Amino acid sequence: MALSQRQLLLQQQKLSPQQIQMIKLLELPAALLEQRIKQEIEQNIVLEEDHSEQEGEEPKEISMDEYLKEDDTPSYKFRLNHYSKDERPRNFQISGGRSLQESLVEQLGFKNLSEREMKLSVFIVGSIDTDGYLRRDLQSVSDDIAFTLGIETEVEELERLLHIIQHLEPIGVGARDLRESLLLQMGSQNLDTQAKQLAYRILNNHFEEFVKKHYERMIARLGVTEEQFRSAVQEIQRLSPKPGNLFSEDVDAAPYIIPDFILDYRDGRFDLSLNSYNIPDLKINRHYLDVIRELKGKSDERMSEQDKEAVQFVKSKIDAAKWFMSAIKQRHDTLMRTMQTILDYQQEYFKDGDRSRLRPMILKDIADRTGLDVSTISRVANSKYVQTSFGIIQLKSIFSEAMQTATGEEVSSYEIKNLLEKCIENEDKRHPLTDEQLMNILNDKGYCIARRTVAKYREMLSIPVARLRKEI
Repeated sequence: MALSQRQLLLQQQKLSPQQIQMIKLLELPAALLEQRIKQEIEQNIVLEEDHSEQEGEEPKEISMDEYLKEDDTPSYKFRLNHYSKDERPRNFQISGGRSLQESLVEQLGFKNLSEREMKLSVFIVGSIDTDGYLRRDLQSVSDDIAFTLGIETEVEELERLLHIIQHLEPIGVGARDLRESLLLQMGSQNLDTQAKQLAYRILNNHFEEFVKKHYERMIARLGVTEEQFRSAVQEIQRLSPKPGNLFSEDVDAAPYIIPDFILDYRDGRFDLSLNSYNIPDLKINRHYLDVIRELKGKSDERMSEQDKEAVQFVKSKIDAAKWFMSAIKQRHDTLMRTMQTILDYQQEYFKDGDRSRLRPMILKDIADRTGLDVSTISRVANSKYVQTSFGIIQLKSIFSEAMQTATGEEVSSYEIKNLLEKCIENEDKRHPLTDEQLMNILNDKGYCIARRTVAKYREMLSIPVARLRKEI
């Protein structure tokens, strides 16, 4: 086959590296943005934090000649200076206690164990999850011990040591499943009442039926009255399904939310701002501008190859810094523009946080009003939080689909969810409402909704089916 050349006219859409960088920055919440800026400062030698309090002009694209004419590096600000840095709120570190594993190892030190048994017990403790469960079979643990510690052991020996661990504080830790954990906790008590004895029998012999809440069948099999059965269930409910959570873990490990927006409502007026007190301002180090001026002042004959490479290197770093600073500024503008549009759309809700006042709102509604793409609105709404007078709200949680009533009026799906919650909250727990009964109630109130939609909303609210909501 002969080689040939021809011209083709094609239209392609490609994202520039700067556009990709902007998209990635837009997705970051406030906590991760601070880390990303610090990472950029470490990677780019010409970029540094701006500790001055003066407002500067926005960064812009400039040439090499303009670098030499600059008296100072242009800076930017994207937060209001209502107060000095000394007055800004700071996150205080709270010292935490020991971990669950450290506590168990310390308690093992008070047991009369040999050196071999201590090593094996510590290894078992290291396999226990933070909620207190051992979710690995002992044969796998035995294989890991042989590979890691070089100690040959049998499952029977590990079972004996695990039995010792299971009776450490908190009781029930090291259990393989929920039934074993509850039995350990109940067995550690003095079964001196009829209710506790019955509770132990239920856990030991009728656990599957108890989990599925087949209460009538269990009452008949156990030959007890309804009142006696209710007392036994109350004893079981006092036990902890996750014994490891009862232990005080390190407070620093607990996750917390840093809001991206701060919204105040006073005297009938909204005050919206971007929460950026922990995000440093950026500027370009003047030292590198001076380096360029000094090298550029030399003639081409006097400038060595190394000097030319230095000029090119510094210029590329300055260009990268300018692009990064511009992307941060553009992120700020996009976030504020989107949040202001959401605020204008949902003003009634943001006054007091009443979800029944939420208007139906999808991403396209905000995209049409801001002139931005739907994907951009999605990136802004995802993983962003707004601090209000009624709490910290996840931004994407206020987006909802529109549902039509029998009169043709559009209402938010949150309104239907709130009504669904109230129906379930006020139901007779001895005879909980099924999804079909809930559907009929909503239809009678004028909400045209199918049974599968009721089931979907119920699952979104983390509400179990009627059988599992049944109480004695």
